[in-house]
Amino acid sequence: MFNKNKEQEQVQQQGKIQIKQPPILFSETQDIIKEIEKKLDAPLITYYNSAAGSVCGNDPMGIYEQLKGKKYKKLYIYIKSDGGSGIAALKIVSILRDCCDELIALVPSNCASAATMMALGANEIIMGPLAFLTSVDTSLRHELSPVTRNNDLANVSMDELNRVIKLWKDNEKAGDENAYKSLYNYIHPLVFGAVDRASSLSLKICKEILRYHFEDEERINTISQKLNSGYPAHDYPILFREASEIGLHVKKMSDELHDLLQDLTELYSEMGQRTFTDFDANNYHDNNIANIIEMVGTQIYFQVDKDWFYRAEEQRWIVLNDESSWRKNELVDGKLKNTIYYI
Repeated sequence: MFNKNKEQEQVQQQGKIQIKQPPILFSETQDIIKEIEKKLDAPLITYYNSAAGSVCGNDPMGIYEQLKGKKYKKLYIYIKSDGGSGIAALKIVSILRDCCDELIALVPSNCASAATMMALGANEIIMGPLAFLTSVDTSLRHELSPVTRNNDLANVSMDELNRVIKLWKDNEKAGDENAYKSLYNYIHPLVFGAVDRASSLSLKICKEILRYHFEDEERINTISQKLNSGYPAHDYPILFREASEIGLHVKKMSDELHDLLQDLTELYSEMGQRTFTDFDANNYHDNNIANIIEMVGTQIYFQVDKDWFYRAEEQRWIVLNDESSWRKNELVDGKLKNTIYYI
């Protein structure tokens, strides 16, 4: 049994140490967003994930909070993310398309996986010199997934499984055991089924998103198939030329707009740097901003705010005092107001 008194004592000790906080750069990001909107002559909504963030299930609520009751002829969305939930991406696109006639995605750098799905919902994708999209083939962390050397559940993708089967069959010899029978010793059959289902879901999501602005079903199917199974690696960068070749509406970003978006990205990156406070060898506090959704006047963000304790008896880290939450910055009577945003 673990020692509760020891954990309580550690928590009391932590209260004597000043916890580091990530910077909130609301006034600085607001200034740049206003400058970008002036240049574009249209409203801008920003969507940013730090290294600790991802496209997740609560993000559509943050997008909706920014856009509810509004209707635009043209809306720009800045996207910087390494991906996450495809279902969340579909919901976000639905909300965006409901509030505007024309949606344009601004992609200054990484726009990967589920973030690529978000970009697919735009009538046009404006890409900077550092910009790239990726494939959207799905990997899945199932409760029956294999366990990694760090005792975490492994992500399994349909593409990886298919490639193993193909290699097996290409080198198969008479009398060899069935490939699936051998793989089932390492990958549970239910994981195979779940990953195949997730792959079908990814294809379905792409098609539904593209239908918001494409009418040619053949073109929709071609783009969806290419993004789901046409690349040898999930993180293969799809640059401007290739994005155009597969049938997406892409346009090159002006240097002036790119510089402004890079300035905004730097501010978000500063806000999103992981901030750790070490109490001792077995205790630390994690405080960082993961996801940011912003428009003129309002900034909504998810802040991780919790203690980690290493429970030696179980050889694992556990969470204590988790006060992570969505939060909102807004101007009220010219003054900054910070509140918890309940989702």
